Amino acid sequence: MINILDKTFVPFISRSSIESRIAELADQIGKDYAGRNPVFIVVLNGAFLFAGELVKNISLTCEITFIRFSSYSQTESTGNVRQIIGMEESIENRDIIIVEDIVDTGLTMAHLLKQIKDRSPKSVEIATLLHKPEALKTPIDMRYVGFEIDNKFVVGYGLDYDGFGRNLDSLYVLA
Repeated sequence: MINILDKTFVPFISRSSIESRIAELADQIGKDYAGRNPVFIVVLNGAFLFAGELVKNISLTCEITFIRFSSYSQTESTGNVRQIIGMEESIENRDIIIVEDIVDTGLTMAHLLKQIKDRSPKSVEIATLLHKPEALKTPIDMRYVGFEIDNKFVVGYGLDYDGFGRNLDSLYVLA
């Protein structure tokens, strides 16, 4: 068990399981994008550890850029998506892979997909470490999913509770 602020969390998915699954995703992306130069758009802050592990396991020539959104307050999605830092690079006619830590309601991802598709990419796929199918409020097609999980609040491996817990090397679930 670990305590973060006023909450207690218990172990959920180990570092070794996470790293093994990310290597599998990287292998699949490498096969799917062989001979192409995708642009990885990493959604900050949560996806930084997942993205780092993912791209270090990919042998493709690629570009990496970052975008930041916010829709959470404490342990709940607010339902309002705010763009905080935008992407400046041209993605017209490029293969895009959005790298996200977790897709739960799908609201942030739907917002991001619209913005990206408005910039005329060649293709767009999503790679997410975690997916909560029960929490979806809008349908999202995700090609690369690390783990499908129940609709529970998790921290670690980039995911946080009010800014804390991102540095944990495993995933923990609210007790």
